[in-house]
Amino acid sequence: MPYTKLEELRRLLRSFGSCVTAYSGGVDSAFLALVAHQELGARALAVIADSPSLPRSELAEAVELATRFGFALRVVTTREFDNPAYLANPQNRCYFCKHSLFEELAPLAQREGFAVLAYGENASDLGDHRPGARAAAEFQVRAPLRDTGMTKAEIRTLSALLGLPTADKPQLACLSSRIPYGEEVTREKLAMIESAEACLRAQGFVDVRVRHHEIRGGALARLEIGTAELPRILTEGRQALVAQRLREIGYSQVTLDLLGYRRGSANETPLPTRTLPAHVTQHAPLPA
Repeated sequence: MPYTKLEELRRLLRSFGSCVTAYSGGVDSAFLALVAHQELGARALAVIADSPSLPRSELAEAVELATRFGFALRVVTTREFDNPAYLANPQNRCYFCKHSLFEELAPLAQREGFAVLAYGENASDLGDHRPGARAAAEFQVRAPLRDTGMTKAEIRTLSALLGLPTADKPQLACLSSRIPYGEEVTREKLAMIESAEACLRAQGFVDVRVRHHEIRGGALARLEIGTAELPRILTEGRQALVAQRLREIGYSQVTLDLLGYRRGSANETPLPTRTLPAHVTQHAPLPA
């Protein structure tokens, strides 16, 4: 079944004639960028958005991957941090991020003669909380993986077939997703989160999230570790070492979430009924 869908994807991409792919270096966009390159050659371009919400290590890996597989890559700077609606961190924050991305990519595609703008939404994303999909629809961005019915599991299988190292890469949402809705996104918070997660990965942990919470007198780091990895952080004094390193980064308190890392945990806490200050202008209404 995945192989049939791969041929459908190849046919669809060829029908585009030319294509710009919104690329992050993650599982979905890396797979889409490579297949687009294989089918369209010089008529395919991958574009990655550089912003404070993208870890430096992820940017470097994404660039290296494009170089290794030979597909054309452009790095652009997006301006979501100029938008007060994004910084206010509402539940639909991802809408403003994707809107800023497509504001850069749509003119680029038109200016350079690319017929289609595409991104990596897949069939497994349907029904999930994904405000960015609304921004994609507004800019008429195509989702070839979704349109050919490819699931995340099938994309991983086919990525392995194509030799992509992202086949078993953990999912990695942007750094802003570590901040609870309604708490302001700042460059300083993102730098702390990035350093804290880098510290955990240096200790050998793979599935990690450092959830940043503002508390009286400082900031609290709530660590989500993959459930299979949880026992390791409680052995050999590792928890004391991690706590000390995170305090050096600037966290006054460090806690461990005993449920471990799970997708969508940011949506577990009841959301405030209003998450944007009254003076902030929105591009889109907040979800009911």
